[in-house]
Amino acid sequence: MNKTTFKGRVFMTHATKAIYKLFLSDYVKVSKVSVEDMLYDEQDILRFMDKIEVIDFHQTLEVNGIRFWCYTAGHVLGAAMFMVDIAGVRVLYTGDYSREEDRHLRAAEILQFSPDICIIESTYGVQLHQPRNVREKRFTDVIHSTISQGGRVLIPDEYWSNHPELHNIPIYYASPLAKRCMAVFQTYINSMNERICNQFANSNPFDFKHISTLKSIENFNDVGPSVVMASPNGLQSGLSRQLFETWCSDKKNACVIPGYVVEGTLAKTIINEPKEVTLMNGLTAPLNMQNCQSVELYFNSEKRLAEKTPEVGETVSGLLHRLKQILESVESLPDEESEGPAFRVHERLTVKYESEKHISLHWRSDPISDMVSDSVVALVLNISREIPKVVVESEEATKIEEENNKKAEKVIHALLVSLFGENGKLVISVDGNVAHLDKQSGNVESENEGLKERVRVAF
Repeated sequence: MNKTTFKGRVFMTHATKAIYKLFLSDYVKVSKVSVEDMLYDEQDILRFMDKIEVIDFHQTLEVNGIRFWCYTAGHVLGAAMFMVDIAGVRVLYTGDYSREEDRHLRAAEILQFSPDICIIESTYGVQLHQPRNVREKRFTDVIHSTISQGGRVLIPDEYWSNHPELHNIPIYYASPLAKRCMAVFQTYINSMNERICNQFANSNPFDFKHISTLKSIENFNDVGPSVVMASPNGLQSGLSRQLFETWCSDKKNACVIPGYVVEGTLAKTIINEPKEVTLMNGLTAPLNMQNCQSVELYFNSEKRLAEKTPEVGETVSGLLHRLKQILESVESLPDEESEGPAFRVHERLTVKYESEKHISLHWRSDPISDMVSDSVVALVLNISREIPKVVVESEEATKIEEENNKKAEKVIHALLVSLFGENGKLVISVDGNVAHLDKQSGNVESENEGLKERVRVAF
């Protein structure tokens, strides 16, 4: 921010500020680019950290007539949901949040009142996750079987404690950044859930007795089965990449990727199970280690494609109507055009019902179409779960919904007017391309057709 034109104030929770500095400093230490090409250095970090102001949960602050406060979001230490009050209009802005208490953090708070507008991170917005105990069992079953056959893998501490037959298997922790972050967790122990707080009164819950620190691959005695938790998670460099290249050709080994990975990284590549991978020295090696499990989908009779438009009061269910609830622009295709039940989503993606266990998706790849396909795949993967039934609303209910939509439009219009003026247009600039959005009509003007379409769909 020291190198941008931003002159505003910056607010973070105490824990977020502490961890944020560690992440920025780690980037400087591990960056492979030249000094001239680096985005910032340690001095830039120190200058920026002095500008950050901290805010406590539920503390109300006011800046230029705008009031705001924050709630616990769960998910990660320090995560917050911000409520912003602008002239009586309340906007809830939040990134990831979790309403499920996890092994160390509290769940996200339930608000005392509903906001007028909610802006929320939605990478997994249409995905239903399995219960945590089911996911953990699948995870530990794969881990246990890999270790039993002499392989190397990643595993959580608590599972190890409950299986004494594995106590002779060494576990290593190879992430200096994570080790420093652990000190932050112990500092903000009051942000943990009740179980961790009670445990902390008698012992340190972050003292993992089964885990040793591994500083470098030179200190690693790679003989027999072992467990290594290494960074970075994208496998693009560092110790995790070194170990991966050493282990990837042995089918006894397993690579478990525990979190989200971005495009362009080796971790993203191996999720698709290629037959070989390119090593850091430019050579190739066979990929034989376990890194993915196949999934077979089963569809029961109630969860097929809905084949007709329902009458008022008629109950329907199925993937088609679930998609219509979420994606809005979904149209059934005639049988003669698709050779069987099928529909189009946002005029970009075709979904065909091939058989009881087979649904095919077809689309031409581009950023927007890929995003739509990800949403559809998430729905398909959860189709075996119980899907709420949809009842077509009466005309009176439809009128009420239309009135609510008009109110929402007025609120959005008022916010845009306050920001850009009564006759102004919203200007969006991306990589030198400019689009003008008419906030009342929704019309978009741009010489770049790709940006024009992205803005139109987003609005």
